Amino acid sequence: MTNLTTSTGELALMKSPARRLGMAWMAAVLALSATAADAAVKLPSIFGSHMVLQQGQKNRVWGLADPGEAVTVTIGDQSHKAEVAADGKWQVMLAPLAVGGPYTMTVKGSNEITFEDVLVGEVWICSGQSNMQWSVNAANDPDLEKAAAKFPKIRLITVPNVGTQEPQWDFKGKWETCSPETVGSFSAVGYFFGRQLHQTLDVPVGLINNAWGGSACEAWIRRDLLKGDVYEPLMARWADEEKNLEKNLAAWKGAADKARAEGKPVPPNPEARMKGNARPANIYNGALKPTIGYGIRGAIWYQGESNASRAYQYREMFPLMIKSWREEWGQGDFPFYWVQLADFRAEKTEPGDSDWAELREAQTMTQKLPNTGEAVIVDIGEGKDIHPKNKQDVGKRLARLALVDVYKQQGITARSPIYKSMEKEGGKIVLTFDNVGTGWRPFDVAEPRGFAIAGADKKFVWAKAKINGQKIEVWSDDVKEPVAVRYAWADNPVCNMFSTSGLPLTPFRTDDWEGVTAKVR
Repeated sequence: MTNLTTSTGELALMKSPARRLGMAWMAAVLALSATAADAAVKLPSIFGSHMVLQQGQKNRVWGLADPGEAVTVTIGDQSHKAEVAADGKWQVMLAPLAVGGPYTMTVKGSNEITFEDVLVGEVWICSGQSNMQWSVNAANDPDLEKAAAKFPKIRLITVPNVGTQEPQWDFKGKWETCSPETVGSFSAVGYFFGRQLHQTLDVPVGLINNAWGGSACEAWIRRDLLKGDVYEPLMARWADEEKNLEKNLAAWKGAADKARAEGKPVPPNPEARMKGNARPANIYNGALKPTIGYGIRGAIWYQGESNASRAYQYREMFPLMIKSWREEWGQGDFPFYWVQLADFRAEKTEPGDSDWAELREAQTMTQKLPNTGEAVIVDIGEGKDIHPKNKQDVGKRLARLALVDVYKQQGITARSPIYKSMEKEGGKIVLTFDNVGTGWRPFDVAEPRGFAIAGADKKFVWAKAKINGQKIEVWSDDVKEPVAVRYAWADNPVCNMFSTSGLPLTPFRTDDWEGVTAKVR
């Protein structure tokens, strides 16, 4: 605590001309020091020692400095200069670099910053909600995985969870070399994906972990893009909540005090929601924005659980998010791969509606965008746990997509079988699929399971099914005039169809009847 007591002698000294001159001089020195510190060249934390730069393309490097200052960025045999703009911002574009390193990058203005041990290879964003955030420590066999994580050419960086409506320029984080000591807290799906790429391609891999458990898709999207009828109710709810924050906070305090007194759970704090992971654009501004523009190859995504109750809306929202990221990154339609929701919740004895099935359908429909793909994992979830521990297979299935589509690896199967068309033959429906490869391999039992069939009355019953080459015939003695088939259409479906390559059949329906989330906004 500051002592405000001053003696008469001290007051006299402070009032003397010499004292006042000395104090003025000191203030001037401090002001100059502060100005020099503010004028110093700065870069966001996405740049640092041990980082990986994306090979084979121009890479943007940006930062802040004093307006008019000259900044020089040097790496290898190339050097680039920029003059700082009036707003204090500068950037340069590095010429494409080939796989290799380590390099030293130097950024010089009024001060000099040096980044050591910079590699050039493949860089991927790893984003989504808790199943992407889920760490190696919480996945299967963490002791074995950490003990084997001796990959000095895999580099890791994690972006903290910050939710705000104000676009952020930087975040607190740093690049680290993958090791038994560093990998445990990193995204398990991201690590297993990146490890497979590294081992297959034999190049450095940089992984940017930018995931937030429980996050809603709309929180990852710029707010001005969420307009139109499909988003109007959602945005109106948030506008009302923002407008009435003080009133809601006062009501919450009373309810919270009462809950505590009664030993009951305290309801969510409305003020915390303003900084949380569901408010539109919160994560975009707080966590994504500081990374946008860093050179990447592509992105992997595991999210959807928080939007399952609004699955029809997700049909538009998820593609919007992908397109907006691509537009802002300025790298064209970069590869974007996601994980379809795993099986979860109780198994049902009869066919029925499912919001999770509708969310999976929305994810599958998003493959209409170019350079996209879906890792189907309806076979490796856990009914009792929304966070299945088998993240190794999730990472591998995502890696298959990248290895085939991006890196043109031969002899690898990338995509799950997917429904193509149907024909009615008497009392049966004959289904045709893409990506079956050399054929089918039902799991556990020989006969196909997981199919339901309905007539014009839209009442589904379990169906019998038979493999006929690459096609599947479906029927039921209880449905004489079938019109529609569904497969794995449940929160936690009992299903067993795989290609001989070991990839599960994508859940599907042949009908377009209105779902349970069709009107939910």
